[in-house]
Amino acid sequence: MATAVAHHPALSSSLRDGGSLASGSGFYGSRVSVAAAPKVISVATQREMRVRAVMAPPQNQSRSPASTGAVKHAMTATEKILANASEKTKLTPGENVWVKADVLMTHDVCGPGTIGIFKKEFGQNAKVWDREKIVLIPDHYIFTSDERANRNVDILRDFAQEQDIKYFYDITDRSNFRANPDYKGVCHVALAQEGHCRPGEVLFGTDSHTCNAGAFGQFATGIGNTDAGFIMGTGKLLLKVPPTLRFVLDGEMPKHLLAKDLILQIIGEISVAGATYRAMEFVGTAVEAMTMEDRMTLCNMVVEAGGKNGVVPADATTAKYLEGKTSKPYQTFTSDGNASFFQEYRFDVSKLEPVVAKPHSPDNRGLARECKDVKIDRVYIGSCTGGKTEDFIAAAELLAISGQKVKVPTFLVPATQKVWMDLYSLPVPGTDGKTCAEIFEQAGCDTPASPSCAACLGGPRDTYARMNDPQVCVSTTNRNFPGRMGHKEGQIYLASPYTAAASALTGFVTDPREFL
Repeated sequence: MATAVAHHPALSSSLRDGGSLASGSGFYGSRVSVAAAPKVISVATQREMRVRAVMAPPQNQSRSPASTGAVKHAMTATEKILANASEKTKLTPGENVWVKADVLMTHDVCGPGTIGIFKKEFGQNAKVWDREKIVLIPDHYIFTSDERANRNVDILRDFAQEQDIKYFYDITDRSNFRANPDYKGVCHVALAQEGHCRPGEVLFGTDSHTCNAGAFGQFATGIGNTDAGFIMGTGKLLLKVPPTLRFVLDGEMPKHLLAKDLILQIIGEISVAGATYRAMEFVGTAVEAMTMEDRMTLCNMVVEAGGKNGVVPADATTAKYLEGKTSKPYQTFTSDGNASFFQEYRFDVSKLEPVVAKPHSPDNRGLARECKDVKIDRVYIGSCTGGKTEDFIAAAELLAISGQKVKVPTFLVPATQKVWMDLYSLPVPGTDGKTCAEIFEQAGCDTPASPSCAACLGGPRDTYARMNDPQVCVSTTNRNFPGRMGHKEGQIYLASPYTAAASALTGFVTDPREFL
């Protein structure tokens, strides 16, 4: 009998002292008596005690300090953001919590499916949970004659009108993107430029690279159509709290290295499954010195390592970028000094070299200089990963320094309308005021195309720069699986804008240090 009740201190001590249970009392919802008892306990009483011993012990009326917040529970930045969004004082990895969404984004590929699920589950005449927190961005299959692709945009438009969605970046004239002032381009870059990314918030998107927004110190992750349809109707989602991998990047960035080299280095280090359902937090002096676009590049590709989300602590750089983009207040969260991380990795960036991801996986890392014998057929600069303003400026800088013309077709796809405008207006440092567009033209590159995802994920056959033949391409995009950019026998080498530009000049995979 002693073993059966030993888990309850009050009871076991009273029995040791000769006590007993008062008649009619129990462990749950009643008082435990410690009155004096006879030396011999009846069989009936023993049976009664055995039964009661497996019941729950009485609950204290006052809450423990840990649950009231009086005792601080160390958390990572991701855990803090999710705790705030779920109205919890503390969270630990593995917990399942209902998280409130601040923004839900969907685009022309997944939007129609999300809308269909929303209507099926909530009713044909149902209203979305908040028309100002849903962002609809056509960007994937836009400049094509494919009727089904065009219909997807029509479905978004009809839904936006029906629900009076505040943020719908529409395009109606595909012959001239500039005739569509509302059209933006690639969703992840547009979300940042239009002020939808804010520290401390939770952003869900029906695209795996939604993790891009983690650069703003927020929780951002890609979800499927079913989850998105549920959020559309309720504004929340059940999530499992991910453990956090911490990447400390210290040292001064060499002039030949870009953020793309760093994330390819990391993915090559941990593999495409190394961060499966884990947060990837980026800190260190090298990260602190990065621009917002550099940080976006880091966070953009955490999904290529299997990551749930990426996060960079918000700081003065973040606040400055957000000036004039949003008027909404926001909170910043950083990891506690004694927070528990699943694993920590440290890199001295000053010792790293330009790298590429060889076919057919983002973790198939190789030094650019060791791939110098790989002959290529084309170069592609664009996408949410490598089609931002600073990506094109980096490529233009290298081309200007070389003073040479490219030896292979070089396709340029700005991520958004704003990026496209920057190519024609911003001066490239060290070029006496020349713009990217001027430098690209002098180098023999293709004219910058209409802003969209374009050939990053293949698309219809008439998609600009799609690989319709089994060619070898150096690309600033994010994936190089078979068929990713079109032809299933195509070979894609993922690289930084520097490496892409250097390779365009030689016709081989080339280390940019040959020109910088």
